[in-house]
This record gives sequence, C-alpha cells and structure tokens, in this order.
Amino acid sequence: MLGRTLTWFDGTVEEPLNREPPPEVLIGRFISKEGEAYDRNHGPIPHIDASEHLLHIDGSVSTPLSLPIHYLRTLPQHTVLAALQCAGNRRHTMRTKEKEVWGIDWHNGAVMNASWTGVLLSTILSLACPTIDPSTSHVAFSCYQTATQDDGYYGGSIPLSRALDPKMEVLIALKMNDRDLTPERGYPVRMIIPGVAGARAVKWLDRITIQKQESSNAYQQKDYKILPPEVVTKDQAAAYWHKLPSILETPINSVICSPSPGAEIDDPRITPLKISGYALPQGCDGPITKVELSHDDGVTWEPATLLPEPTKWSWALWEFKYSGPLTEDTTFMCKATDKGGNTQTIKPGEGQWNLRGVGYNAFGEVAGLKVKPRSLPGIEARL
Repeated sequence: MLGRTLTWFDGTVEEPLNREPPPEVLIGRFISKEGEAYDRNHGPIPHIDASEHLLHIDGSVSTPLSLPIHYLRTLPQHTVLAALQCAGNRRHTMRTKEKEVWGIDWHNGAVMNASWTGVLLSTILSLACPTIDPSTSHVAFSCYQTATQDDGYYGGSIPLSRALDPKMEVLIALKMNDRDLTPERGYPVRMIIPGVAGARAVKWLDRITIQKQESSNAYQQKDYKILPPEVVTKDQAAAYWHKLPSILETPINSVICSPSPGAEIDDPRITPLKISGYALPQGCDGPITKVELSHDDGVTWEPATLLPEPTKWSWALWEFKYSGPLTEDTTFMCKATDKGGNTQTIKPGEGQWNLRGVGYNAFGEVAGLKVKPRSLPGIEARL
C-alpha cells in the first residue's frame, strides 16, 4: 500500500479510540493542548516511520509526485489558527431532545482549537499541475495505513476549487501548536481544512488524488450526510446516500459548557453566576462577532463577553454573568453570530433531527440549576 511503513497500532478496527474532554477542560484554554482534545477514529492509530513515509499526488495532474516528509519540511511553511469539529458534535443533545440517532454519543466536546503548521495544499498542487476544470472537480485525500470500520481505508474529498485557493488556507499539516503532530493527531502528515467538517481532515495521509468525482470512500459517500427526517432506519438510508450532498462546511454553533446541567450554585443575586462556553463560525464566514444569552426562553437576549479575540477560522470562548433570580425551571440558552451574518435560530428539540445525528446547531442550553441550600438563610435581609 502507498507509503505504508508501520511500527505498531493503538486500538483496533472494532474498538478505535474515541473520546472527548470534560467541558471545563475543553474551554480551559483558547488553544487546545495535546491530551485535552477530542479523539475521533474509525480504526486503529498507526505509528509511522516518518523517514520512510511518502505522500503521493496523482490523478489528473501533469506531474505526479511522491514526496518524502523531509522535503515537505523544506517548502514554505504556513500556519493557520483553526477549530476542528466532528460533524457529530452535540449528537447527545439531538438524541435526548429529539429522538434516537445512529452514532457515537458525543456531548459538546468533539471540537478543538489549535495552531496548525505545514504546506499550503495550493503550493503542492501548483507543483503537480492539475489538468481538469477546478470548478467541476475534486481533490481526494486517503490514508491506506489501515482498514476502518466501514471501508478498507479512510478517505474524504473537497472541491478542487477550494483546494487551489490559498485564501481557504487548506493545509498539509506537519505540526500542531508548533510541535510535530503526535500519532493521535495524524503524524507525520495530515490534512487541515479550515471551516470544513473534521471528517475531511484525513490523518496519516498517504495520497492526494485529483479527480472528477468525490472520494469513493464510505465516509464520503455513505456517512456524514444529513438524511431527511423520513429516513428512520439504516436500511432506508441505503436508498438515499447517493442522492444527498456530503457535509462540507460546518454550521454556526455555540455551546454552554459551564455550569453543567443540574449543578448546585450560589444564589446569583448574591454571587453572580458565571456562564461560559464556546462558539464556532459557519464555514468561511468567521470570525464570531457576537454571543448572546437568554434566561426567558428567547424573549430577550443579552450580550456575552468574548474572551481572546477570535479569528476567521477559530472558535470564540465567551462568558456571561447573571445576577437575577433563579429557579429550577430557569433555562439559559446561548446563540452566536459570525461576520457573515449567520445566526443560530432553532431551540433545542424543535426540528433538527436526522438519523446520523450530524450538523446539530440549535441554541446551546443549560437547565436544572439549583441554588445551594447554605446560601438561603438570611438572603432576603441581604438583598
């Protein structure tokens, strides 16, 4: 297989590593650290000898290439600050607010924000010289290092026009946060496609192919698509996969990470309640420009404070201080707006269901908060 030089694997095809950090860890820093970021895999993690690994560029090009990793490091390096999000992020909310879905039960943590460094894909493609019309063609990314749960390899693709546009900052990444990628993040080389669902950011990259059609891989053709609501079983889905577009750009989103649902808190009238979370722009329409909170079912909205200044492709961390009354029926909701004018519009449970549980972006929400009993004595006198 292309570029296959392995030493050992973590996990198996049947039991790959999939996990997310606790919400307080997730938003603990603007730049996600290794070990504090989510893991999404469809097979085992390969540990590759970078000194022998080759990246092949082929298909409809005039100059096919086989590039060693050390050569990629000699080319002009580009760094982009970008969030990476699984298309199934927040699936748990869809599952509990709407109805059962098919997929890993992600809560709010299948997302990370990091600085990625490597070679712009547009630079590499200029060396290979594509020979087909970019407006109607695709570039496919493949990892042949191991079989996956649903295919013999892992692959995905994006439109060739996006890949050739340096402003889209599509990256053949070698580093995360100024350090070489770890095996968990795709060492020695992976794709980073800002604003696009993480399913296309292929890790342990072997091959880039210019072609007329999308990737034929199962994760492009039979997964990561938003099925219509009338499709309620896997058998029914089989008749729809070929009719539906693959998920590309991720929708605008925001989440309340703290406090957690049902938490005990001090009375906000005495000690203001700090509510915090993250927000993500839609596709290439970043940065996030505004996050708002409501405690009255969306009748009124108040602005939250954005913390580090977000960038075009990054997430925004935010916080809001509430000092009003609170009962167990109080529900806080958040919504975000980005530079492109995209805004969340749907309340949780009001019609975003799809069988695969992907692309969920209803308002962020937290409910069931309880005032600590020890804060109650004498409170009226103090107020």
